[in-house]
Formats: sequence, C-alpha cells, structure tokens
Amino acid sequence: MTDARQPTTPPGNPLLQAWSDPNGIPPFHTIAPSDYMPAFDIALAQQRSEIAAIAEDPASPTFANTIDALERSGASLKRVGGVFFNLAGSHTNDAMQAIERELAPVLAKHRSDIFMNGALFARVEALDADRDALGLTAEQARVLDRYRTIFVRAGARLDKAGKARLAEVTQRLATLGTQFSQNVLADETSYRLILDGESDLAGLPPFLREAAARAAEDAGLPGKHVITLSRSSIEPFLQFSERRDLREQAFKAWIARGDNGGSTDNKAIIAEMVALRAERAKLLGYKTFADFKLADTMAKTPDAVLGLLNEVWNPARSRALAERDDLRAFAASKNETIAIEPWDWRFYAEQVRRARHDLDESVVKTYFQLDRIIEAAFETAHRLFGLRFEELADIPRYHPDIRAWRVSDATGATVGTFIGDYFARASKRSGAWMSAFRSQEKLDGVVRPVIVNVMNFAKGGQGEPSLLSFDDARTLFHEFGHALHGLLSDVTYPLLSGTSVSTDFVELPSQLFEHWLSQPEILRRYATHAQTGEPIPEPLLQRLMSARNFNQGQATVEYLSSALVDIALHQRDASTPLDAAQFEKDTLASIGMPREIVMRHRTPHFAHVFAGDGYSSGYYSYLWSEVLDADAFTAFEETGDAFDPDLAAKLKRYIYSAGNLRDPTEAYTAFRGRLPNAQALLRKRGLLDERPA
Repeated sequence: MTDARQPTTPPGNPLLQAWSDPNGIPPFHTIAPSDYMPAFDIALAQQRSEIAAIAEDPASPTFANTIDALERSGASLKRVGGVFFNLAGSHTNDAMQAIERELAPVLAKHRSDIFMNGALFARVEALDADRDALGLTAEQARVLDRYRTIFVRAGARLDKAGKARLAEVTQRLATLGTQFSQNVLADETSYRLILDGESDLAGLPPFLREAAARAAEDAGLPGKHVITLSRSSIEPFLQFSERRDLREQAFKAWIARGDNGGSTDNKAIIAEMVALRAERAKLLGYKTFADFKLADTMAKTPDAVLGLLNEVWNPARSRALAERDDLRAFAASKNETIAIEPWDWRFYAEQVRRARHDLDESVVKTYFQLDRIIEAAFETAHRLFGLRFEELADIPRYHPDIRAWRVSDATGATVGTFIGDYFARASKRSGAWMSAFRSQEKLDGVVRPVIVNVMNFAKGGQGEPSLLSFDDARTLFHEFGHALHGLLSDVTYPLLSGTSVSTDFVELPSQLFEHWLSQPEILRRYATHAQTGEPIPEPLLQRLMSARNFNQGQATVEYLSSALVDIALHQRDASTPLDAAQFEKDTLASIGMPREIVMRHRTPHFAHVFAGDGYSSGYYSYLWSEVLDADAFTAFEETGDAFDPDLAAKLKRYIYSAGNLRDPTEAYTAFRGRLPNAQALLRKRGLLDERPA
C-alpha cells in the first residue's frame, strides 16, 4: 500500500507528486538538487496554512480538531524532509550542502512558529485541563501529554520578548549545527594517508591492502594505497600497521577532525553553541542546559546520569590501566622499549589478543562476510518476531550500492520496506545510523514504514565478498535493531511512531539486538569462510566468545570520557567564555583520563552532540540503555532459550512495536517486571572482576 496521505500539489516536482513505487521508495532517479527548495517552499506554506486553520478555528477545541489536525499537518514537509535529510547524510554534494545551510534556520523558525503559537497552545492547554472528560484512549492521552510537553519545552509559555529571543537562539543553533557537521565531513574527505611501496604496507593484511588500493584508485592514485579517515579504514590500519610513524600520522589526523584551524575548525562553533544552549535553558527556567535536556528523559537529572557514569568509570579505568600494563609488558618482551601512545594501543592490543586468545583479526574477518551477517540479522528477526525479508531487484536508487527488501510478517502481510546502504564513500558522513524515509502510522489508513540503515564498511573487490570485523558485525546488528524498532512500530499517531522515544531509551532495541549476534547457533550457521564456505571452526568460535571482553577497559574509558565531557560542557557556568580545547583537557584531567587513551569522540568532531541537538547532554544514553539491554537479555538467558517465544512476544509488544505509547520506565517494567541496576552491565562488560579478560 502506498502512503495513505498523498499531497495534492501542482505537478512537476517529483518530491511533491505521488510516488509510484509500490514499496514506498522515493523516486531518487528523478530528483535533482534544484527540486528541493521549491518543494520545501510549497510544503512549508502548506503546513503554515494548516496550522493557522487549527489555531484560528472558531469551534471549541476538541481532540479531533486540534490534536488530530496537528498530527495530519505537514505531511508534504515530512515527505520532502525525509528524502532530503537522509541524502544529505548518506550521499551529499556541494549543492545539497548549500541547501542544508540555507534550510537550517528556516526550518528552526518554522518549528518555533508552530510551538510558540499562543492560540494553538491555548487549545492544547484547554484539552489538557479537560482531559478526564474527553473519553480519550490511552494512546490519545499519551499524544496529548507529549504535545503539551513539546509546546512548553519549545517556549509556548514565554512572553513576547522571551519567545522572540528563544526563536533567534534556536535558529542560530540550527545554523551552527549544520556547519559543524559539514566541517567534520570536509576534514574527513580531504585527508589521505598515501602508502607508497612495501615498507609503508608492513603488517597490513590482504583485506586492508585491497581496501586501501581501491581507495587509492577512487582518489586517482592507481598503483598506490590510501588510508582514509573512515572508521573502516583507519581503525584496522592502527591495528595492523607496523609503521609506528605512519600510525602516529593517521591517528593525529583522525582525532584532529574539526580541530585544524582555518575554515573547518569547530572550536568557535562549540563555544557559541554551548553558550546559546545555556541561554535557552535559562529562558525556559532551568539552571543549566543539562537540567533542561534531561528533564524529559528516563534519567531526569544530571545527578542520575553522573551517578551511573561514575559507578562505571572507576572499574573501567582500573581495567584500562591494567590493559596498558599488559601492552607495555608485551612490547618489552619484543625488546621494544617504548612508552605506549594512543596510536600504539590498537596495534599492541591486537598482538596481545592474538597471543592470549590465539585470535588473528585477519583470519576472523574471513568468516564475517557482509551478506552472511545481513542474513544472520534477518534470521534473528524471523525467529524472534516472525519477519521475512524478500530482496527487491528493480527499485529506485540514490546510489548503485543500496539494496532494499520487502518485509512481511508471519501471515505474509507487508510490514514495510528496509533499505541497506552499507559502504563508505566520500559523499557520506562517517558513522552508522538508522533513519526513515517514511514512518509508520494509522491515523488515516495504514502507512507502512520505509526504513534505512546506513553504514561505512569497506567494500570488497570486484567479485570478492565484503569482510567485516566482529565489531563491524555488531554495528550491523545494532543498527538493524533500530531498524526493527521502526519497522515493527504499531501505533496510530505519527508523534509516537517507532524510534520517537526518549534518547536514553532509544538505544535499548538496538543494543539488545546485538546480543543475538553472539549466540553460537547464529554464528555456527552464518559465520562461514569467504572462500570455502565452511562454518567457523568450533575452537575458533569458542576463542572468539571468550575474548569478547578483551580490551573492554579501554573501550569503556573511550566512551565514558566522551559522555562525561558532554555533561560537563552543558553543566558549566556560562557566564565566562568557553575555550573548548582547554575545557576538554581540564575535564579529562579531573577524571584521571589515562594519557594513552583518547576520547571516542573528541569535542571538535563530536557530531552526536554538536551536529544538531539529538544527543546533546545525552551521549550517556548508550550506557543508560546498556543497563537495560544487559538486564533484558538476562531475561532470555534465564529461560534457557535465547529465542523464547513468550518473552519475544512481550519484547515486541512493549518495546519494539510500542513506539512512545508509554513512559519508558513503564514500558520496560511491563516487559521485565522490574527496573534493572548496573550490575548486569558491569557483568556484561567484564568489569566486576579487576583481572584482565
């Protein structure tokens, strides 16, 4: 079924016409950059008209003429924005980036105009005051509550001057966030470490040499090898390269994204954004931006967040220091009398892992083919939730590499469409994420979701499979967990659909899904050798599982330090100017950051926090959700069946399909019967015991 609410606009612009693809995939092949701004202009005007009609309706407010009408408004804007912003992240160009910069303050103003509309807010307030007499369903009551919260947090209660200033602040923040993201992408795409000759390639396994050769060809340097700042390129280079001088060059470039001076330097942007966020919080009556942001999450307060982060920090730091000592000892055993530097950590960790667990990453990768891991994710979804995936051959594509599947349930009925965009390229920002070209709803008929996963894996050579590390495979499962949260959504109202939940709950479905990758029955079937097709040998599988917590101290410290800097930035006294570099340095010193480890995301390229508002004061969310996911998977382990059907049905009902129908605490308790504590997380990460894994 196609979208139940097609726009009624003049023909000519493919973004505003009915899309003919039966799976709901946008007509990418017919869309030009010049189509976007005219489409946005029309879509914005349509929603402005719709909002005015609601706010100025002479009839007394009812749920239908106010909340339902709000939910119906902006259908064209959602469609146009869904296409544009997905492609702005996954397949951008200069024209798209210029549009993105122009749009950022326009869309911020549009949102402010809606949620600061006094007449509109008065209607919502009237409904809220009379909610007990309205006969609302539980879902309608939740939608009303969420709208009221959104209006208040957007500044609907401020006076005229306060609204005007808050609107200015939000517009400027949108502009700065867009520039931040584009600066990071510019630094990533402009850097190349050119490897020329066998000495530069020392230690690099065949899969990395082949990927570096393809990167060189793409850069117009045939016959050479190139390392880029894509994580799928830089991390294995740091892991395997025997050239310490080249590791240092590459590592310093990697951590200096957004911190190189000149037009792409982000430090001034960070200082301005932090100051504006603090002003925003003050206008809305909060002490700090962290207080404001966390008030609408599971955590509720900065103290609750810091309580969790600090509980994990000390055991993680202790483990990391023990790991550092192991690396020093290993280097010394090879007569390498060096101080371990950040660019050495991955190299020596790989050597220690190989010695301790008899694991060679270059061998392990031959058993993790991208296509097989995709199949493993699909099989897991089938066994848990009854889903089936049928690949679609003839679809509109924005890049030749994308793939798509029709997703159906156990009865054969279509659930939605899943798109996979797996490979790194210069037109794509780094990282991995899930998004939607269309979200599920049922307000005016069934609207089925069109969900996309975007990755940055290294592409295999011509006729060769693309190989993943175990961490890459875990990333695929993680993002597919997000995808399932969007695909399985079963709500009426768009506001509550899919992943539209609090930041510290949204990572539960994704991080929980990662656990099934490690199930031996999944690995025995889908971890097969790229050349022979043989399943992963049982001894290798056992060694891989026993090494899951290897180097967990360093990994946890990398993450926690980023989360702690994020919270500290947004709790600081905003009365003095921010020197972002010095603040980062001072915060890390205050927590005792080991000098051999660097934040997973240094502040100048911390896109989670500064390329928009999504994870600002919210990077802790991965750890908060990990407390939940560790406990949730323990529930399956307690049954003795990782695919227990009764528990899977509860998981689908209360977590994966429920969107934002319930408060997150209520949703988790409905699934598990209680809330968890951090012990399951510490056990999962192997941090309860101070001995190295």
